[in-house]
Amino acid sequence: MIGMRIRVASLIAAMVSVIEAAPAGPYARWKNGPGGDPSYFPIAVWLQAPKNAPRYKAIGINLYVGLWQGPTETQLAELEQHGMPVICDQNKYALAHLDRKIIAGWMHGDEPDNAQALPGGKGYGPPIDPARIVEDYKRIAAKDPTRPVLLNLGQGVAWDGWYGRGVRTNHPEDYPRYVEGCDIASFDIYPAVHSSRQVAGNLWYVARGVSRLRGWSGDRPVWSCIECTRIGNPERKPTPSEVKAEVWMALIHGAQGLIYFSHQFKPTFIEAGLLADKEMADAVGAINRRIMSLAPALNSPSHPDLLEVTSDPSEVSPDLRGAMEAKPIACALKRTGGATYIFAVRMENSPAKATFAVKGLGAKAKAAVLGENRTIDVADGRFGDEFAPYAVHLYEIR
Repeated sequence: MIGMRIRVASLIAAMVSVIEAAPAGPYARWKNGPGGDPSYFPIAVWLQAPKNAPRYKAIGINLYVGLWQGPTETQLAELEQHGMPVICDQNKYALAHLDRKIIAGWMHGDEPDNAQALPGGKGYGPPIDPARIVEDYKRIAAKDPTRPVLLNLGQGVAWDGWYGRGVRTNHPEDYPRYVEGCDIASFDIYPAVHSSRQVAGNLWYVARGVSRLRGWSGDRPVWSCIECTRIGNPERKPTPSEVKAEVWMALIHGAQGLIYFSHQFKPTFIEAGLLADKEMADAVGAINRRIMSLAPALNSPSHPDLLEVTSDPSEVSPDLRGAMEAKPIACALKRTGGATYIFAVRMENSPAKATFAVKGLGAKAKAAVLGENRTIDVADGRFGDEFAPYAVHLYEIR
């Protein structure tokens, strides 16, 4: 009997250990990757000078992607000094220094799906063939399998009519082949400052791109680039609320990482355009702090079967309906740490009302609306709320 009790006790202890063990983050399989802890969420900035790493860290950036004509010893040493990991090119210097833990991954070029410039300024040729991207990926991964390879694609991921693809415009069938050449698939589209009437102001193109790229990428993590400056539009820059909407559209639709595009090209060039705009930098800092506080939830599975949402209006515009399977209010429900989280965003530039019905809640509960200093009563798993145009509400129910 004593031996049996010991074996039963050991079995129970083992079961409890398995149940309480936190699931590994999506990057745990790479020994020298960006981070395997479930409380880690990659929030990156694109191609910035290492000297600005402390200022980016202060607004919640925890990763650099790309180094101008690098990596070099000077660049890596400065990033090490500031504790800022980087995903960079696998150049000769990097290959000779694979022991540098500050290197968190490999950059696989940028936008190979766009038409490529011909030598001597003689116009543009076709995009890079996906087969070449796959071959290069295998070469990069073979030289260092301990770090993931990130491939950033262009706006054709979200917009079939993007003419910057040249002869491959309106050929989305290329993308499943491209993503075979990476471990992490990323893309960029910047609708707030876009020059095309079809895209401009339609923030949901970010959500569309994430959804499509997830469908093409299998189990690969998908990241989304986010605009936060006027980029090349001297007449328009995104507002903090638009940036917040794009971020949460990406996350709700399954993005597992973000890359802020910080450059401004017009009317004057500013490399660290985000840092030069205090209002936007403060807003991005608040967004990033919220993401990090919710990282365990964001890294946990979604449970669409536990949530039903009805809205007024009940339909989306014809443009959005024709572009993707979308609801007026897009949501993701997560359960972790004894709490139920509902992340919700209004998908269009008009107000709406929503009613949420959550399975598995008690007769009475309260939903804390994170960052808004208010709560909503939940009766029999149901509660309602109002959404301004492109508004984001994040609910925590305990």
